[in-house]
Amino acid sequence: MRKLNNKLILTAFIVCFSFFYCIPVIFQNNKLLPDLLREKTIRLGLDLQGGSQLLLQIETEEALKEKLQNLLEDIRNKFQENEVAVSNISLDDRVINVEIESQQNINRASEILEDFPSVEIEKNDLLIQIYFVDNYINNFYSSLVLQSLEIIRKRIDEIGTNEPIIQIQGNQRILVQLPGLKDPERIKSLLGKTAKMNFRMVDERNMNLVNDKKYFVGSEIIQDSDSLMQYVVKKRIGVSGDNLVDASASVDQFNRPIVSLRFDSLGSRKFADLTTKNVGNRFAIVLDNKVISAPVIQEPIPTGNAQISGNFTFETANDLAILLRAGSLPAPISIAEERTVGPSLGEDSIRAGSKSLVIAFALVLAYMFIIYGKVALIANFVLIVNIMFLVSWLVLLNATLTLPGIAGIALTVGMAVDANVLIFERIKEEIKNERNQIIAFDSGYNKSRNAVLDANITTLIAAIILFFLGSGPIKGFAVTLGVGIFTTLFSVYFIARLLTSIFVIRNKNKEQLI
Repeated sequence: MRKLNNKLILTAFIVCFSFFYCIPVIFQNNKLLPDLLREKTIRLGLDLQGGSQLLLQIETEEALKEKLQNLLEDIRNKFQENEVAVSNISLDDRVINVEIESQQNINRASEILEDFPSVEIEKNDLLIQIYFVDNYINNFYSSLVLQSLEIIRKRIDEIGTNEPIIQIQGNQRILVQLPGLKDPERIKSLLGKTAKMNFRMVDERNMNLVNDKKYFVGSEIIQDSDSLMQYVVKKRIGVSGDNLVDASASVDQFNRPIVSLRFDSLGSRKFADLTTKNVGNRFAIVLDNKVISAPVIQEPIPTGNAQISGNFTFETANDLAILLRAGSLPAPISIAEERTVGPSLGEDSIRAGSKSLVIAFALVLAYMFIIYGKVALIANFVLIVNIMFLVSWLVLLNATLTLPGIAGIALTVGMAVDANVLIFERIKEEIKNERNQIIAFDSGYNKSRNAVLDANITTLIAAIILFFLGSGPIKGFAVTLGVGIFTTLFSVYFIARLLTSIFVIRNKNKEQLI
């Protein structure tokens, strides 16, 4: 009786625990709920709450080309420093081709190239071919995806989107789910920008030749952000956006939106040096190879603080500040797939999913009562506790409930009933050979255990595979199914067995209990 009392206390605790965490889920929108309970509500996925889903493709090949181009410039500079005569150096796909002018410079060039890490060299007469090793490329691609994931997360967090889901999918893609998002176009514009910013001087001497489309040594032609004007801008970067510490949207003395910048110590020194040497000249603020502003330097700026003004609205100024704070993406990204779910469609999904779950639940309860009589009332009560227990753990695990997740809960109901059916049928077999009702019920639970465990363990294995190999809604289904298996086994072999034991002990003299 001591063990029985302890089990009753634990069962009462589990019921109260489950009910406590289910209250905010059942009464989600009730303003009378205290803040402590309101914070414990379950998260709804994109298909239930509405919102946007974006599948982003990381353009790793573009980043690799840029890496090879930088390597080419480094090799060119190294050869010039060591006076190695080169007739031509070019980039062909993933290979840098270097044509040496004379045979005597081949060995010298090879020695210089040995100082460059992670490259392989092939010599063919006066031609040297240079390319990255496969292991370096694979590691480079992995780092690009991880860096992009963190920067995308920073940008979305800056906006304050509610409960975003951001995860890597495949080798070069990132899945972004934004439940409840009302303005998907703004998110797309923020995520689609690489946000590489730098400060460069305008080549004033060649500005009058911009319409001639000439090639300027050390300079290049860049359009402004509105594509209305072209600038001849020096290729040499005065200050890089990598030296940026903070960016914020504010207003100037005329109440016009601006973006205020603050650099680190190195960036401040570079910016002070740039503005001191070029008073009276224009410098271009280049973002993603577009000139967003080209102000005249009126006086030296030694503080490391700068302002960007232009044709900004308050929202675009704030978005630019968000991009600069989060940092530039290491590679361009494109939107491979886009899906938007409206709030009304999400409400319809909740209504349809809840309705199907209630109907399935009611039919199962009625079936159990008709087939197994009074003892089925215990199984039905435990089934309700099981669902509450499952929902409680979903809240505690901070899991996201999706439409497939609701299907997982419905399947849990079926799994729980299946376990009870196996037990009750085994008890019926035992009653035929055993007059003592207590022994018959006890044997029924014991002898059906292996069959129940086998059925649930095989389903659990499938749920684990779905969780690790699936994504998005499939994971939601796997989580609810996996947690439901554990709650089912606990409920059936602890709570149900306990209550059944009490029922049988109190009615042991009756002829038919099941």
